[in-house]
Amino acid sequence: MVSSKMWRRSFLFLAGAFLAKSSSLVLPATAQTVKVNKGKINGISFYRAIIDLTDPQTFITIGLGNNSPFANSSRRSSGDEEFSKMVARHHAAVVTSGTFFAKSSKKTVMGNMVAGGRFLKYSKWENFGTTLGLRAGNKPEMVTARVDGKPKWKEHWFSITCGPRLLRKGKIWLKPKLEGFKDPHVLGVATRVAIGYPASGKKLILVNFNERLTLEQEAKAMRAMGCYEAMNLDGGTSRGFAAHGNILVPAHRRLTNVIVVYDTNYPAPTALRQSWARFQRGERPVIPKRNI
Repeated sequence: MVSSKMWRRSFLFLAGAFLAKSSSLVLPATAQTVKVNKGKINGISFYRAIIDLTDPQTFITIGLGNNSPFANSSRRSSGDEEFSKMVARHHAAVVTSGTFFAKSSKKTVMGNMVAGGRFLKYSKWENFGTTLGLRAGNKPEMVTARVDGKPKWKEHWFSITCGPRLLRKGKIWLKPKLEGFKDPHVLGVATRVAIGYPASGKKLILVNFNERLTLEQEAKAMRAMGCYEAMNLDGGTSRGFAAHGNILVPAHRRLTNVIVVYDTNYPAPTALRQSWARFQRGERPVIPKRNI
């Protein structure tokens, strides 16, 4: 029987060997808060961004279609936008597809959203899917509402809800129907995007898989990359990924929302930095009195 310590050492060794085989893309010569590479794991090719959450130049936010101040909901909608235009507007280190949105005319996005320390979408009835939130100090947490209770959205600097959840405390955790997912496109085989973080909580790992795979294959790949917690993001024809202004994976449909990452070489806008400073001093998003 292999001891837990020996297993952990073996895992770290194998993970290090895997990372060494990954090929880095052409990046700026200065130190990078966000490292982007491409590689293959379990026979599956991918693009990946490794985001250093401890670096004070790391800022993560949500970009909305047509530069709208609010996400699409049942009350309002700003439609969708070409991925290339969203990438060009943000001038960021990384831009990738975010959460699901409805096929209806309003293109309502899934779940509540917080970015820049304010609510982009809020409904007190939200209780499905899994939420990735960043608290003060860029501390990540992953909350599955129907298991853990509703997330404390007002404690989040950044918050996006999607799913299904892939990993929970280092173990594969796949209960999509419990989370409220029924769409066969989500439950079946598809090209996928995932986000997760290691047990230390010091990094975010954003992965854009280039091949069709099941949720279980996706979960195993994220665990092999060192994730302790992980969840699925919007993929399929919505799958888009850009690094340093270059589109590596073009989305094949117009999008309503994207995850945007800034770093030292691609600095965040002043307003986002100022909002972050206020959040660190104790200011928190105000929960709207009614759904937005």
